[in-house]
Amino acid sequence: MAIRNVRKLGDETLETVCRPVKKMTDHLNELIDDMFDTMYDANGVGLAAPQVGVLRRIVVIDVTGEDPYVLINPEIIETEGEQENYEGCLSVPGKMGIVKRPARVKAKALDRNMEEFTLEGEELLARAICHELDHLDGVMYTTKVEGDLEDVNPPADDDEEDED
Repeated sequence: MAIRNVRKLGDETLETVCRPVKKMTDHLNELIDDMFDTMYDANGVGLAAPQVGVLRRIVVIDVTGEDPYVLINPEIIETEGEQENYEGCLSVPGKMGIVKRPARVKAKALDRNMEEFTLEGEELLARAICHELDHLDGVMYTTKVEGDLEDVNPPADDDEEDED
């Protein structure tokens, strides 16, 4: 397992629609492990494959630090309500902005064994699902920010950040 370089805003990879995964391979399993390592190392709560330069429909999410999810070929099948909150992104370091997202989201995806499952999330998990799935379609949260992006001071300690 390894820490991969996270692509930054302006990299064309982040604006490209990703291809579906047709079968699990050793390479993709290694990618998933590396994505978790990279996300945790950066104190993020989610990471999409294009953020590490791989144009495949793969997302990892863990909003609690103890509940990791792998979503392969995910799609949102249901939303409810609305929430408005700050959002950040590992591909846009040091910045945050207010984004409206659904308050509750239900998504279907494949797990590492290529078995279909559904994932329902509220608040931060709903936000993370929406944010990461946007990455798979080449959409950055910066296009959805209401108002201006704000500078964020890095935390003085190892506090968990609300970034993907």
